[in-house]
Amino acid sequence: MTIGHPEKARNGQQGRGGPPRQRHDCGAFPMRIAKDGTWFYRGSPIGRKELVCLFASVLKRESDGAYVLETPVERGRIEVEDAPFVAVEMFWRDCADPFVPNPKPRQCLTFRTNLDEMVTADGDHPIRVAIDPKSREPRPYITVRPGLEARINRAVFYELVALAQPETLDGREVLGVWSEGVFFPIDEAPAEMGLRRAAE
Repeated sequence: MTIGHPEKARNGQQGRGGPPRQRHDCGAFPMRIAKDGTWFYRGSPIGRKELVCLFASVLKRESDGAYVLETPVERGRIEVEDAPFVAVEMFWRDCADPFVPNPKPRQCLTFRTNLDEMVTADGDHPIRVAIDPKSREPRPYITVRPGLEARINRAVFYELVALAQPETLDGREVLGVWSEGVFFPIDEAPAEMGLRRAAE
């Protein structure tokens, strides 16, 4: 696959057979992923979803935080304004083990990204909530693949908050959600909730 030009990436496959080619470092590709998940090439949005999915399949993140598109023959950095993906839908299900006698209810939260990738929150795919230092607004994310996150959009985050319950974490009262038996804090618990629990 040739990354440097979208049409070549879609139509021009590398020849098969022969000795393996050395990967070429292309520096920076003229690509950008906007905050809303739209991919741009030379300032113009890439309209073909299947082409975006193709690029996304070779997206990686370096140890220094840089985002790169990498194939066996070429690699190059791209700009990502926030996160490369957006979680646009959430699904709830009871994932208690049916073979365990009297299993406790256990929810699993699965998210669909703007590229139709499904990811269930668990130990390998954690939910995290960053706080904007200026606006103090929460910015929630879920890990899709190692180093790659999806920003949870506002509507889905409201659904997530509706499922939140209080827990004590490292001596702090927090609100969070459970998924696959893992607790993910999303906010500090209101002070009155902590007082109420202390009185119980």
